[in-house]
Amino acid sequence: MNYGYNGKILHVDLTNKSFQVEEPGEAFYRKYMGGSAMAMHYLLKEMPAGVAPLGPENVLVLALSVLTGTAISGQSRMTAAAKSPLTGAIGDSQGGGFWPAELKFAGFDAIVVKGKSDEPVYLSINEGKFELRAASHLWGKITGEAEASIKEELGDNKAEILQIGPAGENGVRFAGIFSMSNRANGRTGMGAVMGSKNLKAIAVRGKKRPQTANKEGLKKLAKWGASNFPESDIAGLGKYGTAETTGANQSSGTLPAYNFNSGVFDGWEPIDGTTMYDTILRGAAEGKQDRLGRDTCYACTVRCKRVVEITEGPYKVNPKYGGPEYETTSTFGNYCAIDDLAAISKANELCNKYGMDTISCGATISWAFEAFNEGKLTLDDTDGLDLTWGNAESMVKLTEKIAKREGFGDLLAEGSERAAKAIGRGTEAYLITFKGMEAPAHMPRVKRSLSVIYATNAYGADHQTCEHDPAIEDDFEYYEERMAVLGFTKGLAPQSLDAEKIRFALVSQQMYSAMDSLNLCQFVYGPAWQLYGPDDMVELVRSVTGWEDVTFDELQKVGERRLNMMRAFNTREGFRREHDTAPEKIFKSLKGGVSDGWKIEKEEFESAMDAYFGFCEWDVETGTPSRAKLDELDLSWVADQLD
Repeated sequence: MNYGYNGKILHVDLTNKSFQVEEPGEAFYRKYMGGSAMAMHYLLKEMPAGVAPLGPENVLVLALSVLTGTAISGQSRMTAAAKSPLTGAIGDSQGGGFWPAELKFAGFDAIVVKGKSDEPVYLSINEGKFELRAASHLWGKITGEAEASIKEELGDNKAEILQIGPAGENGVRFAGIFSMSNRANGRTGMGAVMGSKNLKAIAVRGKKRPQTANKEGLKKLAKWGASNFPESDIAGLGKYGTAETTGANQSSGTLPAYNFNSGVFDGWEPIDGTTMYDTILRGAAEGKQDRLGRDTCYACTVRCKRVVEITEGPYKVNPKYGGPEYETTSTFGNYCAIDDLAAISKANELCNKYGMDTISCGATISWAFEAFNEGKLTLDDTDGLDLTWGNAESMVKLTEKIAKREGFGDLLAEGSERAAKAIGRGTEAYLITFKGMEAPAHMPRVKRSLSVIYATNAYGADHQTCEHDPAIEDDFEYYEERMAVLGFTKGLAPQSLDAEKIRFALVSQQMYSAMDSLNLCQFVYGPAWQLYGPDDMVELVRSVTGWEDVTFDELQKVGERRLNMMRAFNTREGFRREHDTAPEKIFKSLKGGVSDGWKIEKEEFESAMDAYFGFCEWDVETGTPSRAKLDELDLSWVADQLD
């Protein structure tokens, strides 16, 4: 019996309107565990090198893990992966909600999508059966409208709908894939890939719960999490959402403001998570926000998802489209020097309606704001929009123009790096991109190992790829027990960027990589401030799968395997170490607050990069994984592609 997984992968060829159900064996699931590592297997096996990201030869994989759909917090996640239209490198993005668990209940562990339909379609999967249905009448609909239409057509209001919005249809390079009209596989442009295939949505419905090897063990672990959550480090995350961290980042000088020119923003309090909780969270006026304003993912006790509602003023917001996370309040807020929470919430609503990544969208707008304030863009360039720092009205208007590819928005829909190359005039100096993808709201000049992780990460800057520096610095004593599992028995000096700091970054990156393959929520599982720690993750895999001999080291190998497969994919696509660069901004001093004057020296950055490649056993000159390392990871077939 398969425990935790169905043993079925659905392959869909949209060009031929054909299907194939693959049934891999247990060894396959144990090698990759699912999620991102599983997706990489199919991308490397079934996609030739050099394909156009928005061409029919690109392959889109939507993958669950052996843990998805079990009754415990933090497991209802799905990885979407393909060649990224934003970066040209590997694209990888995780999203939560109820759709991942429902796909597992419908009988499949992953969907591999090839080709391009000659007309818009959506895929319906119900109790192991599947069909393509016409979707021309859905093309152009925003996410909430399309979701309602599909449920009505299927006659099932409980079906879970994964879809793209008009931004994905329009080829916005940072378009995402959305479920529940507010849960996003946001990063790297996976929605544009789905749109290029004329695939509007995937509706799933099922009742087949995964079998668990050790039901009592799973129940015990789930009960522990639920009972310990109220006193845990992430209790505030549940109450105030991810934006509860705004104040902490402000006090440590790591709150990116004015397009990463400063690590502090005087207007942070009006856009903080506590302000959101007290003012615009649904039900706040009646004191019912804990019941009405906090949503969740399948079987999760944390309930960190925001639901905001604004019924008055210029920025009315429908609770259907959720509410902003910390990254969103930052990119549309402090990045642009905007302290208007209603306007930020409206921009978030627009992104969820039209289907765009809030990080790349907001950061691209902040790039335009700086270029405008530095005199490199004029009103003629911006369709008359005044992009003076703090102009909330222009920010909201520009968000919608990007989604619709109207006027100046059409250029920004290409992402900030392509826009800067098109405009020139020195605007490249204002970029905050790594491999062409805009940076999230964590400051590499303060959390210094992030500079190396952002630069080397296969799909660009991502704050959820490793543990951040404070866990091994000032907070080490608090997390000492969990750090010991990772092999670290003493803390490191703040602001260090030596070889040991890089080793910490890599080891934690391997763990986060394993979590992306197990499709575990990194707010619930992890080495530092999360609810569950590394040992709990091992116990969860054992309880669900029955693989009693699974160890933390084995899970780390899964994470390392994924990182090497991603690196190999990029190598195959022509990427080398010279592409592992950082924007010029991180080598310039921050201005204001406790981090005033902080920067990274280019010499220490390059030395840290050398250390990273050495620890990875990748060629220090080219960044290519060695055959010896790939052989060690049972990836000889991948090494053959690089010869």
